[in-house]
Amino acid sequence: MTTVAAPAAAAPRPEAPRSAPMPVAAHLDEATRRAMRAVVAVAIGALVGWFLYDPLMELLRAPIAQIAAERDASLNFDSVTGAFDLRLRSALVTGVVLASPVWLYQVFAFVLPGLTRRERRYVLGSVGAAVPLFAAGCATGVLLFPHMVSVLTGFAASEDSTILDAGAYVDFVLKIMVATGVAFVLPVVLVVLNLAGLLSAVTLVRSWRYALVAIVLFSAMATPSADVLSMFLVAVPMSALYATALLIAALHDRRLARGTASTREEEPTCSV
Repeated sequence: MTTVAAPAAAAPRPEAPRSAPMPVAAHLDEATRRAMRAVVAVAIGALVGWFLYDPLMELLRAPIAQIAAERDASLNFDSVTGAFDLRLRSALVTGVVLASPVWLYQVFAFVLPGLTRRERRYVLGSVGAAVPLFAAGCATGVLLFPHMVSVLTGFAASEDSTILDAGAYVDFVLKIMVATGVAFVLPVVLVVLNLAGLLSAVTLVRSWRYALVAIVLFSAMATPSADVLSMFLVAVPMSALYATALLIAALHDRRLARGTASTREEEPTCSV
């Protein structure tokens, strides 16, 4: 009796090793240096934001000026230090935004050496897609907030005055921008879950009706105005991003299926 063994399957390509571990003291020293660079960048951005405060407030006051044409409306500060506090807070937020390329680089330069090549590719790809999508979402929020302010303050009677606290008003606008920015980033989260093997393309296809309903509801809440066009300005990009995430997940699952099938075909067999 003779046994003929089929040629062994090719060995899988080894994963790139992680970088050599560093001593704890070296990690702390590097983290301190990178944190200081990030703080300096934010401080410089905050200084720029201090001088950009007036044009930014003019942009935020524009809806209030339109309301004031019909009835008494204004922004007010409820304390002596209210104007200074708002300017300082706005400068810090502006500094964080302007310095984001620097502190993001410092974070990833500290984290990436400890990841494998595949993990680095996933992380960099996710961040590279999430950052511009978040910026686009925030820009959409800037375009939408005047409509929201006009509609929400329109519930007051024409005989009433609209006196808004400046700090609460700026926080309201920031929440709108962050909400739309996060909504635009959600498709990237779906792709990451698919790459991690936690969410399949089949599940995304089966859930498209629920996703569409959620997108429409979010768009309606984000644009509470009678202008249907404003709602479509949010719903259409989000639907397109969901479809893009579904397509990427389907391609990834198909590639995994082909790899699994080819591996099974190359498994060694024995004949007697």
